Amino acid sequence: MREVYQEQLGKLADELASMSTMVGTAMEHATQALLEADLSLAEQVIDEDMQVDEARSRCEEHAFGLLALQAPVAGDLRTVISTIHAAEDLERMGDLALHVAKAARRRHPQPVLPDDVKSYFSRMGQVAVKLSNRVNHVMRTQDVQEARGLEDDDDEMDDLHRHLFSVVMSPEWEHGVSAAVDITLLGRFYERFADHAVSVARRIVYIVTGSMPGSNNN
Repeated sequence: MREVYQEQLGKLADELASMSTMVGTAMEHATQALLEADLSLAEQVIDEDMQVDEARSRCEEHAFGLLALQAPVAGDLRTVISTIHAAEDLERMGDLALHVAKAARRRHPQPVLPDDVKSYFSRMGQVAVKLSNRVNHVMRTQDVQEARGLEDDDDEMDDLHRHLFSVVMSPEWEHGVSAAVDITLLGRFYERFADHAVSVARRIVYIVTGSMPGSNNN
């Protein structure tokens, strides 16, 4: 019975890892749609968002099934509950990629991004995908050191976001208020994407160590 239960926990981890791949791909495609004003790619991201929602539902159904049938305690209970929260974070990451794609669609055929901020969003997209890939890896390996390492990528995203904001607020900004609002919102979407990835990584640390990073116990 114990071996079957551990196998079920492993399947939960695999489901979450697959979700991280899905949201990473969504943000990669949404970023490309944004940079290239690619309507068809934006539409693809929008259409595929339902798959992320369905994946979260499957994870939660699986997790609640384990709670009901196995009555886990201690570390196993910590794993199942953390999985439910991680699935929520991953769904939010998918939603943020969706918001980026919708922005690209809303302004089409006009580009959303002025040329002088494209490099910021290109790099933020790369960091977002890197974070998703690292979440996938730590989910499968439960590598605490790598999970903690996601904080460094989040710091880079925060730096990019701050620099982007300084560009928009500069007296030299010549693209108007509407573009500034778009850029500010989009930058926030990427920043929040990274924050949720870090939240998932912290939950992995909690599963393995029993201590949530940033808590008084850590």
